[in-house]
Amino acid sequence: MPGKSIVEFKEIIIPIALTIAGSDSGAGAGIQADLKTFAASGVYGLSVVTAVTAQNTLGVQDIHVIPPGTIRSQIDSVMVDMGAQAIKSGMLANKATIDAVAEAVAKHEGIPYVLDPVMVAKSGDALLAEDAVESMRKRLVPLATVVTPNLDEASALADMAVVDIDSMKLAAEKIHAMGASAVVVTGGHLDGPPIDLLYDGHDHELFEGDRVESKNTHGTGCTFAAAIAAELSKGNSVSHAVTSAKKYLREAIEFAEPLGSGYGPVNHFYRMRRDAQSYQVIRDLSAAVRRLEEKPKAGLLVPEVQSNLAMGLPGANSPADVAAFPGRLVRFHDSIRTLADPEFGASSHIAKIVLTAMRYDPECRTVLNVFYSKEILAAVRELDLFIVSFNRKMEPHDVKEREGSSLEWGSEQAIQEHGRVPDIIYDLGDEGKEPMIRILGPTPGHVVDIALRIVDMVAGNPV
Repeated sequence: MPGKSIVEFKEIIIPIALTIAGSDSGAGAGIQADLKTFAASGVYGLSVVTAVTAQNTLGVQDIHVIPPGTIRSQIDSVMVDMGAQAIKSGMLANKATIDAVAEAVAKHEGIPYVLDPVMVAKSGDALLAEDAVESMRKRLVPLATVVTPNLDEASALADMAVVDIDSMKLAAEKIHAMGASAVVVTGGHLDGPPIDLLYDGHDHELFEGDRVESKNTHGTGCTFAAAIAAELSKGNSVSHAVTSAKKYLREAIEFAEPLGSGYGPVNHFYRMRRDAQSYQVIRDLSAAVRRLEEKPKAGLLVPEVQSNLAMGLPGANSPADVAAFPGRLVRFHDSIRTLADPEFGASSHIAKIVLTAMRYDPECRTVLNVFYSKEILAAVRELDLFIVSFNRKMEPHDVKEREGSSLEWGSEQAIQEHGRVPDIIYDLGDEGKEPMIRILGPTPGHVVDIALRIVDMVAGNPV
Protein backbone atom coordinates (compact mmCIF):
# COMPACT_ATOMS: atom_id res chain seq x y z
CA MET A 1 0.00 0.00 0.00
CA PRO A 2 1.48 3.42 -0.91
CA GLY A 3 2.40 5.69 1.94
CA LYS A 4 0.13 8.59 2.77
CA SER A 5 1.27 11.89 1.33
CA ILE A 6 1.24 15.28 2.98
CA VAL A 7 -1.02 16.50 0.16
CA GLU A 8 -3.65 13.78 0.61
CA PHE A 9 -3.85 14.04 4.40
CA LYS A 10 -4.23 17.63 5.51
CA GLU A 11 -3.97 16.71 9.20
CA ILE A 12 -0.25 16.01 8.70
CA ILE A 13 1.31 19.37 9.48
CA ILE A 14 4.94 18.28 9.63
CA PRO A 15 6.95 16.37 7.01
CA ILE A 16 7.71 12.76 7.88
CA ALA A 17 10.90 10.89 7.03
CA LEU A 18 11.60 7.21 7.57
CA THR A 19 15.04 5.86 8.42
CA ILE A 20 15.85 2.18 7.88
CA ALA A 21 19.16 1.52 9.61
CA GLY A 22 21.08 -0.08 12.45
CA SER A 23 20.92 0.93 16.07
CA ASP A 24 24.08 2.48 17.54
CA SER A 25 24.20 2.04 21.32
CA GLY A 26 26.57 5.01 21.45
CA ALA A 27 23.86 7.08 19.68
CA GLY A 28 26.32 8.85 17.39
CA ALA A 29 25.42 7.05 14.16
CA GLY A 30 22.65 4.88 12.71
CA ILE A 31 19.02 5.20 13.72
CA GLN A 32 19.85 7.51 16.61
CA ALA A 33 21.82 9.97 14.44
CA ASP A 34 19.09 9.94 11.80
CA LEU A 35 16.28 10.66 14.25
CA LYS A 36 18.26 13.49 15.85
CA THR A 37 18.95 14.98 12.43
CA PHE A 38 15.29 14.75 11.43
CA ALA A 39 14.22 16.43 14.66
CA ALA A 40 16.81 19.20 14.29
CA SER A 41 15.55 19.76 10.72
CA GLY A 42 11.91 20.12 11.76
CA VAL A 43 10.92 16.71 10.41
CA TYR A 44 9.14 13.90 12.25
CA GLY A 45 11.22 10.74 12.13
CA LEU A 46 10.03 7.15 11.83
CA SER A 47 12.49 4.30 12.36
CA VAL A 48 12.96 0.72 11.22
CA VAL A 49 15.79 -1.14 12.94
CA THR A 50 17.82 -3.48 10.71
CA ALA A 51 20.46 -4.47 13.26
CA VAL A 52 21.33 -3.90 16.90
CA THR A 53 24.98 -3.08 17.51
CA ALA A 54 27.03 -2.94 20.68
CA GLN A 55 28.99 0.15 19.74
CA ASN A 56 30.79 3.13 21.26
CA THR A 57 33.31 5.76 20.16
CA LEU A 58 36.08 3.14 20.09
CA GLY A 59 34.44 0.61 17.79
CA VAL A 60 31.77 -2.04 17.22
CA GLN A 61 31.84 -4.88 19.73
CA ASP A 62 28.84 -6.94 18.59
CA ILE A 63 26.14 -7.00 15.88
CA HIS A 64 22.75 -8.71 15.93
CA VAL A 65 20.96 -8.57 12.57
CA ILE A 66 17.17 -8.31 12.68
CA PRO A 67 15.36 -11.02 10.64
CA PRO A 68 14.16 -9.81 7.18
CA GLY A 69 10.53 -10.58 8.04
CA THR A 70 10.67 -8.31 11.07
CA ILE A 71 12.21 -5.54 8.96
CA ARG A 72 9.39 -5.83 6.44
CA SER A 73 6.82 -5.75 9.23
CA GLN A 74 8.33 -2.57 10.71
CA ILE A 75 8.25 -0.81 7.35
CA ASP A 76 4.68 -1.89 6.59
CA SER A 77 3.54 -0.89 10.07
CA VAL A 78 4.64 2.74 9.89
CA MET A 79 3.98 3.30 6.19
CA VAL A 80 0.39 1.99 6.32
CA ASP A 81 -0.50 4.21 9.26
CA MET A 82 1.71 7.31 9.07
CA GLY A 83 3.43 7.30 5.71
CA ALA A 84 6.51 9.33 4.82
CA GLN A 85 7.62 12.05 2.44
CA ALA A 86 11.16 10.63 2.26
CA ILE A 87 12.91 7.35 3.05
CA LYS A 88 16.56 6.93 4.00
CA SER A 89 18.46 3.69 4.53
CA GLY A 90 21.77 3.16 6.27
CA MET A 91 23.30 -0.01 7.69
CA LEU A 92 21.69 -3.04 5.98
CA ALA A 93 24.22 -5.67 7.09
CA ASN A 94 23.67 -8.42 4.50
CA LYS A 95 22.00 -9.52 1.25
CA ALA A 96 18.80 -10.75 2.91
CA THR A 97 18.27 -7.37 4.56
CA ILE A 98 18.97 -5.54 1.29
CA ASP A 99 16.43 -7.69 -0.51
CA ALA A 100 13.79 -7.04 2.14
CA VAL A 101 14.38 -3.27 2.04
CA ALA A 102 14.42 -3.19 -1.74
CA GLU A 103 11.02 -4.93 -1.88
CA ALA A 104 9.57 -2.47 0.61
CA VAL A 105 11.01 0.68 -0.99
CA ALA A 106 9.84 -0.45 -4.44
CA LYS A 107 6.25 -0.55 -3.12
CA HIS A 108 6.45 3.17 -2.36
CA GLU A 109 7.54 4.46 -5.74
CA GLY A 110 7.43 8.23 -5.94
CA ILE A 111 8.69 8.84 -2.40
CA PRO A 112 12.26 10.22 -2.47
CA TYR A 113 14.71 7.56 -1.31
CA VAL A 114 18.22 8.33 -0.02
CA LEU A 115 20.61 5.37 -0.03
CA ASP A 116 23.56 5.72 2.33
CA PRO A 117 25.61 2.63 1.36
CA VAL A 118 27.05 2.02 4.84
CA MET A 119 29.85 -0.52 4.64
CA VAL A 120 32.40 0.33 7.34
CA ALA A 121 32.13 2.08 10.71
CA LYS A 122 34.33 5.07 11.57
CA SER A 123 36.44 2.69 13.67
CA GLY A 124 37.07 0.46 10.64
CA ASP A 125 34.67 -2.33 11.65
CA ALA A 126 32.74 -3.92 8.76
CA LEU A 127 28.99 -3.21 8.72
CA LEU A 128 28.13 -4.89 5.40
CA ALA A 129 28.91 -8.42 4.27
CA GLU A 130 31.25 -8.51 1.26
CA ASP A 131 28.84 -10.61 -0.81
CA ALA A 132 26.09 -7.99 -0.33
CA VAL A 133 27.70 -5.22 -2.40
CA GLU A 134 26.47 -6.65 -5.70
CA SER A 135 22.96 -6.94 -4.30
CA MET A 136 23.11 -3.29 -3.28
CA ARG A 137 24.20 -2.32 -6.80
CA LYS A 138 21.37 -4.27 -8.46
CA ARG A 139 18.49 -3.95 -5.98
CA LEU A 140 18.84 -0.61 -4.18
CA VAL A 141 20.86 1.78 -6.35
CA PRO A 142 18.24 1.73 -9.14
CA LEU A 143 15.57 2.79 -6.61
CA ALA A 144 17.55 5.70 -5.18
CA THR A 145 16.78 9.37 -5.62
CA VAL A 146 20.22 10.03 -4.15
CA VAL A 147 23.11 7.71 -3.27
CA THR A 148 25.64 9.19 -0.79
CA PRO A 149 28.85 7.10 -0.76
CA ASN A 150 32.10 8.27 0.79
CA LEU A 151 35.34 7.58 -1.10
CA ASP A 152 35.66 3.99 0.14
CA GLU A 153 32.02 3.19 -0.53
CA ALA A 154 32.18 4.78 -3.98
CA SER A 155 35.27 2.68 -4.69
CA ALA A 156 33.37 -0.50 -3.74
CA LEU A 157 30.20 0.36 -5.66
CA ALA A 158 32.01 1.55 -8.81
CA ASP A 159 34.74 -1.10 -8.54
CA MET A 160 37.57 1.40 -8.92
CA ALA A 161 39.92 3.50 -6.81
CA VAL A 162 38.36 6.82 -5.82
CA VAL A 163 41.00 9.19 -4.48
CA ASP A 164 40.47 12.63 -6.06
CA ILE A 165 37.95 14.83 -7.85
CA ASP A 166 38.47 13.22 -11.25
CA SER A 167 37.93 9.71 -9.91
CA MET A 168 34.95 10.95 -7.87
CA LYS A 169 33.37 12.18 -11.10
CA LEU A 170 33.94 8.87 -12.86
CA ALA A 171 32.64 6.83 -9.92
CA ALA A 172 29.53 9.03 -9.69
CA GLU A 173 28.89 8.45 -13.39
CA LYS A 174 29.25 4.68 -12.96
CA ILE A 175 26.88 4.59 -9.97
CA HIS A 176 24.39 6.79 -11.80
CA ALA A 177 24.49 4.36 -14.72
CA MET A 178 23.28 1.65 -12.31
CA GLY A 179 19.97 3.50 -12.12
CA ALA A 180 20.28 6.13 -9.37
CA SER A 181 18.73 9.51 -10.14
CA ALA A 182 21.62 11.34 -8.48
CA VAL A 183 24.87 10.51 -6.72
CA VAL A 184 26.72 12.52 -4.08
CA VAL A 185 30.28 11.31 -3.50
CA THR A 186 31.38 12.85 -0.20
CA GLY A 187 34.94 14.09 0.07
CA GLY A 188 35.55 14.06 3.79
CA HIS A 189 38.42 11.62 3.29
CA LEU A 190 40.13 13.74 0.62
CA ASP A 191 43.46 15.39 1.32
CA GLY A 192 42.74 19.08 1.69
CA PRO A 193 39.28 20.66 1.72
CA PRO A 194 36.29 18.27 2.04
CA ILE A 195 34.74 18.72 -1.41
CA ASP A 196 31.52 16.84 -2.15
CA LEU A 197 30.46 16.06 -5.72
CA LEU A 198 26.87 15.80 -6.98
CA TYR A 199 26.14 14.17 -10.34
CA ASP A 200 22.58 14.10 -11.69
CA GLY A 201 23.27 12.50 -15.06
CA HIS A 202 23.98 15.84 -16.70
CA ASP A 203 26.26 17.99 -14.60
CA HIS A 204 28.92 17.58 -11.93
CA GLU A 205 28.33 20.08 -9.12
CA LEU A 206 31.06 20.64 -6.53
CA PHE A 207 30.21 21.63 -2.96
CA GLU A 208 33.30 23.11 -1.38
CA GLY A 209 33.89 23.71 2.31
CA ASP A 210 36.58 24.20 4.90
CA ARG A 211 37.73 21.32 7.04
CA VAL A 212 37.01 21.33 10.76
CA GLU A 213 39.84 19.57 12.58
CA SER A 214 38.03 17.36 15.06
CA LYS A 215 37.81 13.80 16.39
CA ASN A 216 34.06 14.26 16.77
CA THR A 217 33.18 12.76 13.40
CA HIS A 218 31.36 9.55 14.36
CA GLY A 219 28.13 9.30 12.37
CA THR A 220 28.95 11.99 9.81
CA GLY A 221 27.84 9.86 6.86
CA CYS A 222 24.54 8.94 8.52
CA THR A 223 23.92 12.54 9.53
CA PHE A 224 24.66 13.92 6.06
CA ALA A 225 22.35 11.44 4.32
CA ALA A 226 19.60 11.97 6.90
CA ALA A 227 19.84 15.74 6.47
CA ILE A 228 19.39 15.30 2.71
CA ALA A 229 16.36 13.09 3.31
CA ALA A 230 14.91 15.68 5.67
CA GLU A 231 15.15 18.40 3.03
CA LEU A 232 13.69 16.15 0.34
CA SER A 233 10.73 15.41 2.64
CA LYS A 234 9.99 19.14 2.58
CA GLY A 235 9.86 19.11 -1.21
CA ASN A 236 13.25 20.73 -1.78
CA SER A 237 15.52 19.92 -4.72
CA VAL A 238 18.47 17.56 -4.44
CA SER A 239 20.96 20.40 -4.94
CA HIS A 240 19.29 22.45 -2.21
CA ALA A 241 19.21 19.41 0.07
CA VAL A 242 22.93 18.75 -0.41
CA THR A 243 23.81 22.41 0.23
CA SER A 244 21.73 22.47 3.41
CA ALA A 245 23.04 19.10 4.62
CA LYS A 246 26.67 20.09 4.10
CA LYS A 247 26.24 23.30 6.11
CA TYR A 248 24.38 21.46 8.88
CA LEU A 249 27.04 18.75 9.14
CA ARG A 250 29.94 21.18 9.16
CA GLU A 251 28.46 23.14 12.05
CA ALA A 252 27.45 19.96 13.87
CA ILE A 253 31.13 18.95 13.81
CA GLU A 254 32.35 22.43 14.73
CA PHE A 255 30.13 22.68 17.81
CA ALA A 256 30.48 19.06 18.94
CA GLU A 257 31.48 18.32 22.53
CA PRO A 258 34.18 15.69 23.17
CA LEU A 259 32.46 12.50 24.33
CA GLY A 260 34.09 9.11 24.79
CA SER A 261 37.69 8.10 24.23
CA GLY A 262 37.58 7.59 20.45
CA TYR A 263 35.73 9.22 17.59
CA GLY A 264 33.02 11.21 19.32
CA PRO A 265 29.61 12.08 17.86
CA VAL A 266 28.71 15.31 16.16
CA ASN A 267 26.37 17.76 17.90
CA HIS A 268 23.05 17.23 16.14
CA PHE A 269 21.25 19.81 18.23
CA TYR A 270 23.83 22.59 18.07
CA ARG A 271 21.28 24.93 16.45
CA MET A 272 18.90 24.59 19.37
CA ARG A 273 21.72 25.16 21.83
CA ARG A 274 22.98 28.09 19.74
CA ASP A 275 19.51 29.59 19.72
CA ALA A 276 19.33 29.27 23.50
CA GLN A 277 22.78 30.86 23.87
CA SER A 278 21.81 33.68 21.50
CA TYR A 279 18.67 34.36 23.52
CA GLN A 280 20.74 34.46 26.71
CA VAL A 281 23.23 36.93 25.21
CA ILE A 282 20.45 39.28 24.05
CA ARG A 283 18.70 39.02 27.42
CA ASP A 284 21.91 39.71 29.37
CA LEU A 285 22.79 42.73 27.21
CA SER A 286 19.28 44.15 27.51
CA ALA A 287 19.22 43.75 31.29
CA ALA A 288 22.66 45.32 31.68
CA VAL A 289 21.92 48.33 29.51
CA ARG A 290 18.69 48.99 31.42
CA ARG A 291 20.83 49.45 34.51
CA LEU A 292 22.91 52.02 32.64
CA GLU A 293 19.79 53.82 31.43
CA GLU A 294 18.41 53.97 34.98
CA LYS A 295 21.67 55.25 36.49
CA PRO A 296 21.75 59.03 37.03
CA LYS A 297 24.81 60.69 35.45
CA ALA A 298 25.72 57.53 33.47
CA GLY A 299 25.88 59.74 30.36
CA LEU A 300 29.21 61.01 31.70
CA LEU A 301 30.72 57.75 30.40
CA VAL A 302 29.71 58.29 26.76
CA PRO A 303 32.50 59.50 24.44
CA GLU A 304 32.11 61.66 21.34
CA VAL A 305 31.89 58.52 19.13
CA GLN A 306 29.27 57.07 21.51
CA SER A 307 29.53 53.88 23.55
CA ASN A 308 28.53 50.33 22.84
CA LEU A 309 28.12 47.21 24.90
CA ALA A 310 28.83 43.92 23.16
CA MET A 311 28.89 40.24 24.04
CA GLY A 312 30.01 37.23 22.04
CA LEU A 313 28.50 33.78 21.87
CA PRO A 314 30.60 30.95 23.34
CA GLY A 315 33.19 30.07 20.71
CA ALA A 316 32.49 33.24 18.70
CA ASN A 317 34.72 33.52 15.65
CA SER A 318 33.21 36.34 13.57
CA PRO A 319 31.40 39.67 14.15
CA ALA A 320 28.15 37.85 13.32
CA ASP A 321 28.63 35.91 16.58
CA VAL A 322 28.83 39.13 18.64
CA ALA A 323 25.72 41.08 19.68
CA ALA A 324 25.76 44.83 20.28
CA PHE A 325 23.39 47.82 20.04
CA PRO A 326 22.57 49.26 16.60
CA GLY A 327 23.14 53.00 16.72
CA ARG A 328 25.27 52.54 19.86
CA LEU A 329 24.59 53.87 23.36
CA VAL A 330 24.08 57.63 23.14
CA ARG A 331 24.28 60.42 25.67
CA PHE A 332 21.00 62.24 26.35
CA HIS A 333 21.68 65.10 28.76
CA ASP A 334 23.47 63.20 31.57
CA SER A 335 21.81 59.88 30.85
CA ILE A 336 22.38 56.93 28.51
CA ARG A 337 19.81 55.93 25.92
CA THR A 338 19.63 53.16 23.33
CA LEU A 339 18.18 53.49 19.85
CA ALA A 340 17.34 49.81 19.31
CA ASP A 341 17.46 46.41 20.95
CA PRO A 342 20.73 44.47 20.72
CA GLU A 343 21.41 42.46 17.56
CA PHE A 344 24.08 40.09 16.39
CA GLY A 345 26.44 41.66 13.89
CA ALA A 346 25.41 45.20 14.89
CA SER A 347 28.94 46.54 15.45
CA SER A 348 32.04 45.21 13.72
CA HIS A 349 34.35 47.60 15.58
CA ILE A 350 33.61 46.57 19.16
CA ALA A 351 33.09 42.98 17.99
CA LYS A 352 36.75 42.88 16.98
CA ILE A 353 37.79 43.73 20.53
CA VAL A 354 35.51 40.97 21.87
CA LEU A 355 36.89 38.43 19.40
CA THR A 356 40.49 39.43 20.16
CA ALA A 357 39.93 39.02 23.90
CA MET A 358 38.20 35.66 23.40
CA ARG A 359 41.16 34.29 21.45
CA TYR A 360 43.21 34.62 24.64
CA ASP A 361 40.45 34.01 27.19
CA PRO A 362 37.27 32.36 25.83
CA GLU A 363 35.37 33.41 28.96
CA CYS A 364 36.06 37.13 28.41
CA ARG A 365 33.10 37.74 26.12
CA THR A 366 31.94 41.29 26.92
CA VAL A 367 33.29 44.78 26.19
CA LEU A 368 32.00 48.30 26.93
CA ASN A 369 33.85 51.37 25.63
CA VAL A 370 33.63 54.56 27.70
CA PHE A 371 34.89 58.14 27.68
CA TYR A 372 38.54 58.76 28.51
CA SER A 373 39.46 61.45 31.00
CA LYS A 374 42.07 61.71 33.71
CA GLU A 375 39.29 61.65 36.31
CA ILE A 376 37.72 58.49 34.94
CA LEU A 377 41.11 56.80 34.60
CA ALA A 378 41.92 57.78 38.19
CA ALA A 379 38.61 56.28 39.33
CA VAL A 380 39.40 53.09 37.44
CA ARG A 381 42.78 52.87 39.15
CA GLU A 382 41.10 52.99 42.55
CA LEU A 383 39.01 49.89 41.75
CA ASP A 384 41.93 47.47 41.99
CA LEU A 385 41.57 46.35 38.37
CA PHE A 386 44.16 45.01 35.96
CA ILE A 387 44.75 47.99 33.65
CA VAL A 388 46.88 48.12 30.49
CA SER A 389 47.27 50.56 27.62
CA PHE A 390 48.57 50.68 24.08
CA ASN A 391 50.05 53.51 22.05
CA ARG A 392 48.23 54.30 18.82
CA LYS A 393 51.29 56.19 17.57
CA MET A 394 53.07 52.83 17.35
CA GLU A 395 50.41 51.41 15.05
CA PRO A 396 51.94 50.04 11.82
CA HIS A 397 51.06 51.88 8.64
CA ASP A 398 49.45 48.83 7.02
CA VAL A 399 47.15 48.44 10.05
CA LYS A 400 46.08 52.08 9.82
CA GLU A 401 45.27 51.56 6.15
CA ARG A 402 42.92 48.64 6.87
CA GLU A 403 39.52 49.90 7.90
CA GLY A 404 38.57 48.76 11.40
CA SER A 405 41.93 47.09 12.18
CA SER A 406 43.21 49.58 14.76
CA LEU A 407 41.22 48.35 17.73
CA GLU A 408 42.03 44.72 17.01
CA TRP A 409 45.73 45.56 16.72
CA GLY A 410 45.76 47.69 19.86
CA SER A 411 43.87 45.17 21.98
CA GLU A 412 46.15 42.36 20.84
CA GLN A 413 49.26 44.42 21.61
CA ALA A 414 48.03 45.13 25.13
CA ILE A 415 47.08 41.51 25.82
CA GLN A 416 50.26 40.01 24.38
CA GLU A 417 52.50 42.44 26.26
CA HIS A 418 51.00 41.47 29.62
CA GLY A 419 50.28 37.82 28.98
CA ARG A 420 46.58 37.85 29.82
CA VAL A 421 43.35 39.71 29.16
CA PRO A 422 43.04 42.77 31.41
CA ASP A 423 39.96 44.33 32.98
CA ILE A 424 40.69 47.67 31.32
CA ILE A 425 42.41 48.58 28.04
CA TYR A 426 42.86 52.28 27.29
CA ASP A 427 44.70 54.47 24.80
CA LEU A 428 45.41 58.20 24.56
CA GLY A 429 44.29 58.47 20.95
CA ASP A 430 46.10 59.81 17.92
CA GLU A 431 45.44 62.24 15.10
CA GLY A 432 41.74 61.89 14.31
CA LYS A 433 41.36 59.17 16.93
CA GLU A 434 39.56 59.86 20.21
CA PRO A 435 41.20 58.46 23.35
CA MET A 436 39.17 55.64 24.85
CA ILE A 437 38.74 53.30 27.81
CA ARG A 438 37.38 49.79 27.31
CA ILE A 439 36.00 47.63 30.12
CA LEU A 440 36.33 43.88 29.53
CA GLY A 441 34.75 40.99 31.40
CA PRO A 442 32.85 37.72 31.21
CA THR A 443 29.29 39.09 31.22
CA PRO A 444 27.44 42.36 30.60
CA GLY A 445 26.42 42.41 34.25
CA HIS A 446 30.05 42.23 35.38
CA VAL A 447 31.15 44.97 32.99
CA VAL A 448 28.26 47.27 33.89
CA ASP A 449 28.99 46.75 37.60
CA ILE A 450 32.41 48.32 36.96
CA ALA A 451 30.90 51.11 34.86
CA LEU A 452 28.37 52.01 37.56
CA ARG A 453 31.07 52.14 40.22
CA ILE A 454 33.01 54.53 38.00
CA VAL A 455 29.92 56.73 37.65
CA ASP A 456 29.51 56.87 41.43
CA MET A 457 33.12 57.95 41.83
CA VAL A 458 33.15 60.69 39.19
CA ALA A 459 29.52 61.92 39.16
CA GLY A 460 30.30 64.78 41.48
CA ASN A 461 33.14 66.02 39.28
CA PRO A 462 32.88 67.56 35.79
CA VAL A 463 34.65 65.34 33.27
